[in-house]
Amino acid sequence: MTALSFALVLTGVLLNAAAQLFLKAGTNAIGHFEFHLENVLPIGMKIAFQPWILAGLSCYVVSVAVWILALSRVQVSIAYPMLSIGYVVNAIIAYYWFGEAVTPMRLAGIGIIIVGVYIVARS
Repeated sequence: MTALSFALVLTGVLLNAAAQLFLKAGTNAIGHFEFHLENVLPIGMKIAFQPWILAGLSCYVVSVAVWILALSRVQVSIAYPMLSIGYVVNAIIAYYWFGEAVTPMRLAGIGIIIVGVYIVARS
């Protein structure tokens, strides 16, 4: 994999991870809600105009464009497993931003993911 190809894959992965984190920040700002027929419009409007949600959706849009560029250069059997890096990034940032637990079991899983991505990248 060339440096440009790797940069595109990594950028796509990081944008996808950022999108998830922004969406979580947006749902935290909105608070717990349930969709019922009578509140679809009010909740929909809150979601539609929540800045963190808009940032997350924007990251998704850009990540799709970057991912298409990456897939034009890299085999999908190599690129797709790289998305697992997003799990690692999200777990670490969620710990700092949202105070989510990173237990020893999760750390072991993160380690396994990192080893797996390394093996796939080297193949």
